[in-house]
Amino acid sequence: MHYMKKRILYFLITCAVCVSSLRAQDPHFSQFYAAPLYTNPAFAGTAVCPRLSLSYRNQWPSLGAFNTFTASYDQYFDALSGGIGVYIMSDAQSDYYRRNTAALMYSLHLKLSQNVSLNIAAQVDVTNSSLDWDELVFGDMIDPRYGVIYNTTMADRPDDLSHTKLDFAAGALVYGETWYAGVAASHLIRHDEGFISYNRIPMKITANAGMRLNLRRDARRTNSFFGQPIISPNIIYQHQGEFDELNYGVYLDWSPFIFGTWFRQSISFENSDALVLLFGLQWGDYKIGYSYDISVSSLSNVSGGAHEISLSCKLPCPEKKKKVRDIKCPSF
Repeated sequence: MHYMKKRILYFLITCAVCVSSLRAQDPHFSQFYAAPLYTNPAFAGTAVCPRLSLSYRNQWPSLGAFNTFTASYDQYFDALSGGIGVYIMSDAQSDYYRRNTAALMYSLHLKLSQNVSLNIAAQVDVTNSSLDWDELVFGDMIDPRYGVIYNTTMADRPDDLSHTKLDFAAGALVYGETWYAGVAASHLIRHDEGFISYNRIPMKITANAGMRLNLRRDARRTNSFFGQPIISPNIIYQHQGEFDELNYGVYLDWSPFIFGTWFRQSISFENSDALVLLFGLQWGDYKIGYSYDISVSSLSNVSGGAHEISLSCKLPCPEKKKKVRDIKCPSF
């Protein structure tokens, strides 16, 4: 019976992303700033030195539904007055539907004043979507007593079960010494994601804002092991198709430890989704974080929440001919 429930769940997920009138949705991370280039391409080069970032998310592990991995690299270049970034992402939505993406972006860094900077970015990406049709379970294939024993008559097998699409994205970031805000737009082309019917993927809009507040400005009173404690409130809004999602939370950065909590809720459906708890370690140029989503929606008893792990490091920094301001935002 448990196996049957999972098979039916996979069918419903696949229908939602590729067959019915519902719209495919991009994966999301709870550690937004651990996958900076995915959050906003304008983050490219904001660490100034070369930066490598890895993130893995296992959502709804009890159902085995979603597994997402992303890896990115970015660096600031004097000759370009901005940053270059690349990322790859593999998103498995059930065992039967997968999207693989590779993206390249450029972020122009502008100095608006002595204390304010602006980054403007453009991105090009290629996505391959594939569907394992033979593993799908349709409603007319299920016998109440014996399980999946029939052939389906609900749909004909599509000729194209793997297609590759070109897409574009853009983003902007404005920031000062202790604050930052940005907006990004993905899927500017809105290509067809459907395998049976025409189904354009909706544009995704992401807006973020936050600040850093130093709780102890007197460095002489700081413990030799701990850094200065910094609290960082943040808010991130995402819109895609019929979905509007609001995330708000706060970090406590007391190096080498980082603690964080987020609350995610759906505005469009007027319901709460998850409480996110985060713990991170940073030592030198290395950072590692773990977060767990505690589901508070109707799926809380069956989903198993979500696990997310991130790892990032800064590589040796080439000598810069001009002074470049990095953005001081959370690591996770």
